[in-house]
Amino acid sequence: MKKVVTFGEVMVRLAPRENLRFEQVSPGTIDLTFGGAESSVAASVSMLGGESRFVTALPRHAVTDAFLRQMRGFEVDVDHVLQTKEGRFGLYYVETGANQRPSRVIYDRQYSAVSLSLGEAYDWDTIFSDAHWLHISGITLAISETAAQAALLAAKKAQAAGVTVSCDLNFRKNLWRWRSGIDARSLAREIMPEFLDYVNVVIGNEEDAADVLDIHAGDTDVASGSLQVQRYPEVARQIAGRFNKVHTVAITLRESISATHNNWGAMLYDLTSDSVVFAPIKSDRYQPYEIRNIVDRVGGGDAFAAGLIFAMSSGEFPQAQEQVDFAVAASCLAHSVKGDFNYNSRAEVETLMRGNTSGRVQR
Repeated sequence: MKKVVTFGEVMVRLAPRENLRFEQVSPGTIDLTFGGAESSVAASVSMLGGESRFVTALPRHAVTDAFLRQMRGFEVDVDHVLQTKEGRFGLYYVETGANQRPSRVIYDRQYSAVSLSLGEAYDWDTIFSDAHWLHISGITLAISETAAQAALLAAKKAQAAGVTVSCDLNFRKNLWRWRSGIDARSLAREIMPEFLDYVNVVIGNEEDAADVLDIHAGDTDVASGSLQVQRYPEVARQIAGRFNKVHTVAITLRESISATHNNWGAMLYDLTSDSVVFAPIKSDRYQPYEIRNIVDRVGGGDAFAAGLIFAMSSGEFPQAQEQVDFAVAASCLAHSVKGDFNYNSRAEVETLMRGNTSGRVQR
């Protein structure tokens, strides 16, 4: 089986346990794990039964060794991770929200190794020699101009090698700060279109489409807990119409009732047939999963991306409806797992796909 390659930054994740705040645990005990969009996708693809390779740059020290050991435990290929003398291991801090208190993320990733490493430092020809898919998120382009250029080079090399390229738009306003005199949204709208010219599959949500591409889903208010889902096919058509290589657009549909209660689903648009499917479907209509007790929503979008990539590339889910059903179910289950990585198997995802939502004990 050929590999799914992901390229981006991995960080140390520091978080109080359960729903505690930093003020409640400092000084004291916090959990140290790893996280980052592309590393999460690679780990999840492997958990689902695919072959994956994660590419990044990290400093030479014991924390990097620990991360690489964990990824090898997922059976993710990390043989092309650069270990550099310059740069640091990025950090991010997260407080898990509850009820009407949202989760909070604080980034500390400036001068990370991957943000300083030139694209030419990676052996892309070898990296793509046994690959069929490349996934990069908009976060990678947001961390530095150097990283943005490396991502662009990777996408060009992937296209030249006949590798499908996907991108999760993932707008992060606190990261697009690497050019003075321009605001985050304007910088993203300047940089991302050139990258998207080399992308085949676009993943995002209504906020991403508005922030990165200035494409809006009518009067939808993401904070209201209700989405106008009938508006999204036109958003997808506009994205596919703007970028020549895009043939598929996936839009995740999150209705945020509170920090611990979300409704979750997605839409998949295929340009070739101009067809749209939604998931999950019950009684022939869209009916989102009601996730009423979220354990951790960080990484939910990455679990969706991994599920979609696995379903589209494995050859075992030929229909668009099956592909988006699988991706939405994978992400729904990720909301039940603490941390960035989705520790759910293909069998568990397929059980939810088939409609078993009870959560009864499996004996």
